[in-house]
Amino acid sequence: MDLNGSGDEGVDYRANVGAKSPVTKIVNIGKSVMIKGQVNGNEDLTIEGRVDGKIELEQNVLTIGPNGKIEAELIAKSVVVLGNVTGNVTATERIEIRDSGSVDGDLVAPRVVIAEGAHFRGSVDMQRGIVDQSESEKKSTEVKPATESFESKRAVPAVR
Repeated sequence: MDLNGSGDEGVDYRANVGAKSPVTKIVNIGKSVMIKGQVNGNEDLTIEGRVDGKIELEQNVLTIGPNGKIEAELIAKSVVVLGNVTGNVTATERIEIRDSGSVDGDLVAPRVVIAEGAHFRGSVDMQRGIVDQSESEKKSTEVKPATESFESKRAVPAVR
């Protein structure tokens, strides 16, 4: 999927976000494009247009460009906001609101950066592992009292 037309094709707003591969493909949604519904993908995505609904890029970087106007729930590995976002933002690594960015909604990520001059209204939750909590809930763990654990590991004397 490669939707262009913003005039900003090839502009990479993700400086210092930490892309692991130097050959990461970035898909652009131009400023003349409007999407209503759900957007899912396995590539880094830059949005200059308008999206109403939900955007899920759990393993990738989502960038809202300076012309982007988003009314959606955002879920990604990293999120960079230079435009306007109305809705909750969840990232497994980092959320960054640059000086021209605006977010009205709650942020959930282990690292949050809000630049001087940026607009933000909502709450911030920076607990580590909060995003991956659903994975840990799937695994059941049994908690035993400490004395019980020590008793079971105590060596039994050998009978001669």
